[in-house]
Amino acid sequence: MILVQLFLEFCRVGLFSVGGGLATIPFLTDLGQRTGWFNSGDLADMIAISESTPGPMGVNMATYVGFHTAGIAGGIVATLGLVSSSIVIILIIAGFLQKFRRSKAVDGVFYGLRAASVALITAALLQVAKIALLFHEVPGVDGSIETQLFYWPAIILAVVIFVLVKFTPAKKLHPICFIGLAALAGAVFQM
Repeated sequence: MILVQLFLEFCRVGLFSVGGGLATIPFLTDLGQRTGWFNSGDLADMIAISESTPGPMGVNMATYVGFHTAGIAGGIVATLGLVSSSIVIILIIAGFLQKFRRSKAVDGVFYGLRAASVALITAALLQVAKIALLFHEVPGVDGSIETQLFYWPAIILAVVIFVLVKFTPAKKLHPICFIGLAALAGAVFQM
């Protein structure tokens, strides 16, 4: 019974959380409150783990909840529930697009979507850069909290990674190596 409930709950999350992994968070908050499968602290841990591991965030979180709730079978069922509605919708849309693919109007829409995608990715990049590199709070001399405009350790790390990726033989390394090195550097900076 729990496996059926996991599948149905995550099918609902997958169906309505349009916009990627972060869009699943409100649905997962509601799910945790309704079912008691996890609390807000667990959700924060899921977000941190899902953001730092390869794969789509929503899928990682569904797998985590399913495994936490019903073991390996639960992880598989919750993941399948999350992606099944997307797969069905994509298959339906693909059927319609085949009919209209040679249409100038459809080509125009896709051309416009490219520009919108670039704008959305750029906006996300700027938001993440602002959060990661600017306005860092540090303890003041008198014990108060002060806000610094630049967070120099993160800026230095970003420059080092950029140089490694662009101008050294390290650019041939797999991206997971850079994620691991950044995590290690972050842990060192937090000590």
